[in-house]
Amino acid sequence: MTLARTWSVGLSGVTGAMVEVEVDMSAGMPGVVLVGLPDAVVRQSVDRVRAAVVNTGAAWPLRRITIGLSPASMPKQGSGFDLALAAAVLAAAGTVPADAADGLVLLGELGLDGSVRAVRGVLPAVLAAAAAGHGAVVVPAGNAEEAALVHGLEVLPAATLGDLVAHLSGRARLSPHVRGPLPAPAPAPDLGDVVGQAAGRRAVEVAAAGGHHLYLTGPPGAGKTMLAERLPGLLPVLDERAALEVTAIHSVAGTLPPGSPLVSRPPFEAPHHSATMAALVGGGSGAIRPGALCRAHRGVLFLDEAPEFPRSTLDTLRQPLERGAVTIARAAGSATFPCRAQLVLAANPCPCARAAGDAACTCSPLERRRYQARLSGPLLDRIDLRVELPPVTRAAWLGGGEPPESTARVSARVAAARAAAAARLGGTGLTLNSQVPGRLLRERWAVPRPALALAERALDRGVLSVRGLDRVLRVAWTLADLGGRTVPDGDDVAEALGMRLQRVAA
Repeated sequence: MTLARTWSVGLSGVTGAMVEVEVDMSAGMPGVVLVGLPDAVVRQSVDRVRAAVVNTGAAWPLRRITIGLSPASMPKQGSGFDLALAAAVLAAAGTVPADAADGLVLLGELGLDGSVRAVRGVLPAVLAAAAAGHGAVVVPAGNAEEAALVHGLEVLPAATLGDLVAHLSGRARLSPHVRGPLPAPAPAPDLGDVVGQAAGRRAVEVAAAGGHHLYLTGPPGAGKTMLAERLPGLLPVLDERAALEVTAIHSVAGTLPPGSPLVSRPPFEAPHHSATMAALVGGGSGAIRPGALCRAHRGVLFLDEAPEFPRSTLDTLRQPLERGAVTIARAAGSATFPCRAQLVLAANPCPCARAAGDAACTCSPLERRRYQARLSGPLLDRIDLRVELPPVTRAAWLGGGEPPESTARVSARVAAARAAAAARLGGTGLTLNSQVPGRLLRERWAVPRPALALAERALDRGVLSVRGLDRVLRVAWTLADLGGRTVPDGDDVAEALGMRLQRVAA
C-alpha cells in the first residue's frame, strides 16, 4: 500500500475543522514533501515524526514521501498533527494495516522518543470530530479527561507511539477512557469578608443580577479589589453548554486549571495594567490566541488601576463588549472568539490615591480631571454602574453591628432576580437585562412615565445621553427584579440614575 490517510483537526479560534492527512509513497530520491499551508511548527513535525518512528522500533521508509493536509486552503498550525502524520506514514509503508488508520481521528504531539504529549485545544477539536460523525478519537493520555467531556465519542488515550502502533496492528487495543467524577471547584471568596461599603456591596449585587458593567472608584484599601473578586461567586454556576464553551477557550489558551478539565464556574481574569493589546483582547505573532477578555467569557474581566492602562488598549474593548465576540484578523487568516464578559474597572480618585477632601492630597483639580480623563468617554458610556467607595471608617472596621451578608445569601437573591428576568424575556433569545436592546426596552417593556420624571429631567439638562437613558432603564429593571416588583417604580429609576451619574468629587 503506497497511499494512506488519517484524520486530524485544525483550529481557527475555538472552532475546529476536520483535516484529512494523506500520505503517498513513490519511487525516487528519498525525501519528504509536506503540502497544505503548514506553519513552521507543522513543517518541523516531519523531523519529530521521523525520530519518533525510529525510536519506537519501526523503520522509516526510504522512499519519496508526499504528505498532503486537506483542505489545502486552510492554514495548519500547531503540533497536534504529529500523531496523525506518523500513523499515515506507517500505514502507507505497510507497518500497520491501512484500513486500521483510515477514518481514525488522531491528536497529539510526538516527542523524539515516541512519547505522545498533551496539546492545546483538544476539547474544541474533539467537538469538531463528533460533529463530523467520527466515532473514535486518539488523544494524549494527558488530554483524556478533557476529551471525555464530549458525549457519544470513544476516547482512546495513547501514552506512546508504540501503543498506537500496537492498537492499529491489533496486538494490543487501546482501552477507552472512562471519565472520572469532576473535582469540586474551589470555594469562591465570600462577600461577608468586605467591611462596610454598603453602596459597593449593593452595586456588585445589581451587577451580578443584571449582567451590568461596573466602575469602582475610591482610595486604596476601600475594598475595590475585594468586591470585584467576589462578583464571580454571586453569578450562577455555568450550565453544561456554557461550561463547554468556556472550557474550549481556556483549552485553546492553555490555561485550564490542573486537575480540572471542566470550567464550571464563571472565570475571573485580572490582567496587569502593563498588558498589551494582544494580551488583553487576543492575537499574537504566531497562532492567534484568546486574550484576557475572551478568557473571561461568561465571567468577569477586572481591570485594576484602569487609568494606568494605555487609553488605546482600553478603547479596543468597546466594540467586543457590545458584540459579545471579537474577531482578530491577520494576513494568513482570522479567528473569532466569544467574549461576553462583565467588565469591572477600578481606579483611584487621583494620582496620589488620596480620597477626595483628604488634607494630605497634593493633587490639583486639574490633575484629578486629567487622571480621570485617561478613561475615554465612549468607554465609560458603556458602564452602567459607577460607584464611589469612601475610606473604611474605624467604626466599620471594629465592627459591633450586624455581620455583613454572605455570598450565599446574596447569590440567592441574584438567582431569583435572574429567573424573573429570564421569564420576562422568554422567547426573545435574551436572558439578562443588560442584553435588551433600547428599542425593545422602550416598546415592549416601557417603564411608566411618572417613574421616569427624574431621568427625563437629566436627559433635558444634557447630563444623560439617550444611550445612557436606556442603560438607566436596564438597571431599573434589575432593581425591580431584585425587589420582587413586576414593573420599576420611581425609586428604582432614581437609584439607577444615581449609580449612572455618580462622579468622584474633584
